[in-house]
Amino acid sequence: MLGFGSPFSTPSSSGRREFLRLGGLGLGGLTLSDLLGLQAAAKSINSAVKDRSVIFLFMHGGPSQFETFDPKMEAPSEIRSTTGEVKTTLPGVTFGGTFQKLAKVADKFSIVRSFVTGDSVHDIKTIVSKDTLKANLGSLYSRIAGPLRADSAMPSNVALFPRAVAPETMPAFLKFGDFTSGGEVGSAYRPFVPGVGTDAQADMSLNMPLSRFDDRHQLLTSLDSWKREMDSVPALEGVGGFQQMAFDLLRRGVSDAFDLSKEDPRLLARYDTARLLPKERISSRWNNREHYADNAASLGKLLLLARRLCERGAGFVTITTSFVWDMHADVNNAPMTTGMDYVGRPFDHAVSALIEDIESRGLRDKIMLVCCGEMGRSPRINAKGGRDHWGNLAPLMVYGGGTQAGQVIGKSSRDGGEPAEDPVTIPDLVSTILHSLIDVGQARLIDGLPPNLLNLLGRGTPIRGLV
Repeated sequence: MLGFGSPFSTPSSSGRREFLRLGGLGLGGLTLSDLLGLQAAAKSINSAVKDRSVIFLFMHGGPSQFETFDPKMEAPSEIRSTTGEVKTTLPGVTFGGTFQKLAKVADKFSIVRSFVTGDSVHDIKTIVSKDTLKANLGSLYSRIAGPLRADSAMPSNVALFPRAVAPETMPAFLKFGDFTSGGEVGSAYRPFVPGVGTDAQADMSLNMPLSRFDDRHQLLTSLDSWKREMDSVPALEGVGGFQQMAFDLLRRGVSDAFDLSKEDPRLLARYDTARLLPKERISSRWNNREHYADNAASLGKLLLLARRLCERGAGFVTITTSFVWDMHADVNNAPMTTGMDYVGRPFDHAVSALIEDIESRGLRDKIMLVCCGEMGRSPRINAKGGRDHWGNLAPLMVYGGGTQAGQVIGKSSRDGGEPAEDPVTIPDLVSTILHSLIDVGQARLIDGLPPNLLNLLGRGTPIRGLV
C-alpha cells in the first residue's frame, strides 16, 4: 500500500513538490505518481480485469431457506416458514414474511433454491475455504488485479466489520474463521480492514492500511500536516498528469470514499437499520443480544459504505454480519419468529435500500451483490421453535454484476431439505463471482500467477441461468 514521506510534514515549496513514496511493497523509490502510471499501463495491457466490483454479504450463523427465499407454505406446519410468506413482483414466487421490501424489488435480483454448502459446520466456507485456497475470495481477485485498482488508488480488496461504521460495537466476530485470510495467495493480498480497533487505522479520518507501513506514527503525523498544508494551497505548481492525480486521489478520492458524512442525510436515513431494533427491545434472555444489537446498529451503514467504495474503484468488499443467523432457540439464540424480527427486518431494509440505490445510480452492471451464509437450517422446526444446522441446502441471493435478474434458479425438495434439481455448489458460486470480475481465459494467460490459482480458475461452473 501507499506510504507518505516526511517531506509533507514541512511547509516548504520543495516539500510540496516531493512525490509520495511507497512504504510497504518493496518497490524502492517508486512514487505514487509512478505507480499510477504503471497501473494505467497495466490496465491497457491486462484485459482480464473487468470494470466491476463485488459486495459479498456473509450472513453469519446460517440463514434459514424457509424464512428467507423458499417459504414452502404448502408443507406441514413443522416445516413451512414460521413467518408466513409475502408475494413478490415475480409471478408465483413468494419470500418469507419478513422480507416485504425485498419482495417489492424481487425482479431486480435472483435467488438460488438449490445451493448446497456441503456440511452443517459453523465456519465461513462460502467466503474462505479450500475452494478459495483458504483465502478470502477477494484475495484471489486481488492477486489477479493487484492490491490497488488501476487509476483509483483504492484497495482492490476490503473487509468491513461493524466497527468500520459503529465504533461502539464489539470487535469483529472471528471465532469460526478469519475473513482477512490471504491463504495460499499470500498475506500481501489480504483485505484492507478499516475501522476502530483494527490494525488498519485508529479512526476513519485516515483510510489506508497502517499495518503495511513501517512507521505508523510518522505516517499519521505526516499525513495530517500534509493535508493541512495542501488545503491552504490554491493549486500545486509544476505538478501535472499522474502527479496531480496522486494528490487529488489522496485529498478527495480515497479518504472521502470512507467518509459517510459526505452522503446526503436523506440517503443515510434510508439505509439506517439502527432505528429498527433499539437494544432495549432485544430480550436479555438471549446471550446473543449484543450481536443482534451490533448487527442492527451497523448493517445499513456497512452496505452504504460498501457501495461508496465500489463506486470509487474498490474491487471486492466483504461484509460480515455480527454472528446473528444461528436460530436454535436456546440460551444463545432466539427462535425463528423472534430471530427473523431481530435479524430479518434489518436485512430486508438494508439490502433493498442498497439495490434501489445502485439502480438509481445506473450501477447494476458494475456492482454485484452476493448474500449467503455457511449453511441453511433444518427442514423441521425443533421443539423450542428454532431450526438447527443443515448443510444440504442454503439460501443464496445474487444481484447485478452482469447477472440475469428476476430468476429463480433451481428447485428444492418438497421438505426444503435438499435440491430437487440443478444443485449449485460453492465452487460454482466462486466461479460465478470470478467470471463477473475477470475474463478467466485472459487471466490464465497472465505471467506469474501461481499454479494453484490457475488451477482454481478452471474449477466450478458459473451458475446456469444466472450468467
